[in-house]
Amino acid sequence: MLSAGLSASAQQAWYIDGYHGGVWGHYPDWNTRFMVDMLNKQPFWKINLEIEPETWDRASKVDPKAFAEFAALMKDQSANGRIEYVSPAYGQPYMYNIEGESIIRQLGYGMQKLRGYFPGIKFSSYSSEEPCFTNALPGILSSYGFKYASLKNPNTCFGGYTRAFGGELVNWIGPDGSTIIASPRYAVEELEPKSTWQTIAWNNSPKYINAARKYGMANPIGMTLQDAGWKGGPFLGKADSAGQKNTYTTWRNYFETVVPKDKRTDWKVSQEDILVSLVWGSQVTQKIAQRVRAAENNILRAEKVAVINKLTNGAAWPSASVDSAWRTLLLSQHHDCWIVPYNGSKGDTWADKVISWTGNTNHLSDDITNGSSLSKGNSVTVLNTQGKGRTGLVTVAIPSQLQGKNIVIKNAAGKTVASQMVKDSLLINASVPAFGYQTYSLAEGGAKTSKSIGTKLNDGKIQLESDLYKLIIDPKKGGSITSLIFKKYGKEMVDKANRNGFNTLRGNFYNDGGLKKSMDEAAQVEVIENGALRSVVQVKGTIAGTAFTQTIALSQGSSVVDLQVNIDWKKNVGVGEDVDRKNYKWTDYKKPFYNDSNKLVTVFPLNLAGQKVYKNAPFEVTESKLKNTFFNSWDGIKNNVILNWVDVTDTRGEYGMALLTDHTTSYTHGENFPLGLVTQYSGMGLWGRDYFTDGPTTIRYAIVPHKGTWDKAGIWSLSAGWNEPLKAVLGNGAADTRSLIDADNSGLSLSSATAGAGYVDIRFFNAEGISGTKSIITKFKFKTAGLVELDGRVVKQLQPAKTTGDSKQLSFDVPKMGFRTVRFQL
Repeated sequence: MLSAGLSASAQQAWYIDGYHGGVWGHYPDWNTRFMVDMLNKQPFWKINLEIEPETWDRASKVDPKAFAEFAALMKDQSANGRIEYVSPAYGQPYMYNIEGESIIRQLGYGMQKLRGYFPGIKFSSYSSEEPCFTNALPGILSSYGFKYASLKNPNTCFGGYTRAFGGELVNWIGPDGSTIIASPRYAVEELEPKSTWQTIAWNNSPKYINAARKYGMANPIGMTLQDAGWKGGPFLGKADSAGQKNTYTTWRNYFETVVPKDKRTDWKVSQEDILVSLVWGSQVTQKIAQRVRAAENNILRAEKVAVINKLTNGAAWPSASVDSAWRTLLLSQHHDCWIVPYNGSKGDTWADKVISWTGNTNHLSDDITNGSSLSKGNSVTVLNTQGKGRTGLVTVAIPSQLQGKNIVIKNAAGKTVASQMVKDSLLINASVPAFGYQTYSLAEGGAKTSKSIGTKLNDGKIQLESDLYKLIIDPKKGGSITSLIFKKYGKEMVDKANRNGFNTLRGNFYNDGGLKKSMDEAAQVEVIENGALRSVVQVKGTIAGTAFTQTIALSQGSSVVDLQVNIDWKKNVGVGEDVDRKNYKWTDYKKPFYNDSNKLVTVFPLNLAGQKVYKNAPFEVTESKLKNTFFNSWDGIKNNVILNWVDVTDTRGEYGMALLTDHTTSYTHGENFPLGLVTQYSGMGLWGRDYFTDGPTTIRYAIVPHKGTWDKAGIWSLSAGWNEPLKAVLGNGAADTRSLIDADNSGLSLSSATAGAGYVDIRFFNAEGISGTKSIITKFKFKTAGLVELDGRVVKQLQPAKTTGDSKQLSFDVPKMGFRTVRFQL
């Protein structure tokens, strides 16, 4: 009904209102009662919820009457219902900064939790108040049964926003070809002037609605999900204004009853259309990202070990431990951990919570992995949790009875394998079949070898040479790598003419003399580990008066050069872009933490002509269209995020080099700036808050020179293996080797392995193969196998074809950048 004074010809507009937050972020105990009362008082009001699922654990107890009334309102899940849950994500993550498997669990565990409190709840639309987007969401959401999505976050753009595109509706197309109907940030949805957190869609201003109408939109919509705890009720009041009728709606109602027949434009969203930025390089953000990544790696590997153990020994699935480990990991991925890490009381900030949460995940994951019954034995069991056979080095402690003696290592077939002593440990060159294990025996015997990878040259430089690479490290140039030759092709990877050294640090120390480089001063370089399998060089140098230590490790047979840097900050040292703090306003578009060119960056000038850049994201690889990665203003944000790796090739894709990192951060690249890993920033961050260094910084990273493009070189698989290395467990087992699933010839990566009552789910991701039919080999007994969606819907039963012995071949279609889950009924 039109309010008094509003003409019948008033323009119709729509509005998404509701609440964002939760028990970990912000949800006062009175909030449930408030929502119920306001909904009863304002019959025109509808709300959309992005409330942390754990919120209801407390809300149902502190005010059970209000919760019961709220749950009663929630029962109407039709298009006419007044409440829609638009993001069930357990920990409200940003999505783009975590693994694809984490996104799947965020939604899965969240929906499971909410169904326990709201039986019959439907999940139709995905929407978020923060830029909680990644371009692979259509495939994930569709597999969970979602039909719609929003790419708007008009009132909380501090961390970014999506690219403005198109009109009222788009078919949001993911990298795997999956499509979901979405409301984009419109082409006319400009950034709000004099704001660094809003677009003009935040309050359905006449300027916004008129611009949308002029563009040709019949049913424009604006949005704000209020912070839980705000006491205003309907955000626009009764919503009607002169010449404009704003109607509150749920996303479900909007998509199903308002615009179902309106025009839609196809939009294949690139990861570079997700325009996001955090205080990359700051020590607090860096450590959160490292802890989250380590915990992700640990729980995913632990689940796979548990499945191997179940299929091999019939061991019970450790559901309580797995669930608890995931719960705390999902909470550590909360967007507030990343954007307001210092918020909270002393000792209980978001950053402090991450330490506790990831600590629980790691503890339980280690218990699952190390407690495997496969490890009962007087031998070494090496586990491979990837879907391809692998050869690599594993480290094991030398048993006390063998200390100080020559040791011979034999595999399950009794064949001697190469090994190397490293203090009280032993490096074993293990070869382990796909998704399986191999046992190795240790005994006294053998002879020491004098062969080694590392050599000190007559001019004082250090040379490391394996079967694949030869590299030179120059102490006079700060320990920089002055040559890296890909031996098989005689290809020099280092751009020797570049004024930046390779694997060197450079940054603007704004209180200590400006631009400094680690290669400006000589360093101490020595070989600290030298053997036939691996050599490690240590570089000790200084930059702007602060000592740093780098290690460079080269292993025989490995295409990965492992690197690490430790910077021994003794005090807070400003590095990055400085700012006039007296006159700075947090609403200023220009922010010093945006400018990566001045941050401390580890750089890699490459001898590659006409460089192209590729970077991975959750379930996706993007070919970058950026001329450079640099920006310094809120209205100029670019997606310069490195999740796991970024890869640079020459124009023809003949040669390339991938850079791997142990945490999500930003990278650098441009016509006049080399590939680089943002390593440190100390200065002003969001809201004028100082981000500082308060102790040493340690980062693990790696480089992979390669022939061909990233997919031909298998960079996704290499990165997965680097994050999930072979695992050695000491024990007393009999000689044995076994592969349970082999996807080696399919181009598929084994993304996850989980189990339920009487079944095992194995998920595969097609990063490196073309779209089409893929085949895997199974080597365990099962009754039936079929493809299932993430919500458990059976898509197709698979008919196994017998190969040899107990092996069976399963074939199914997987698009490039797509994933498929195979459920084996045992």
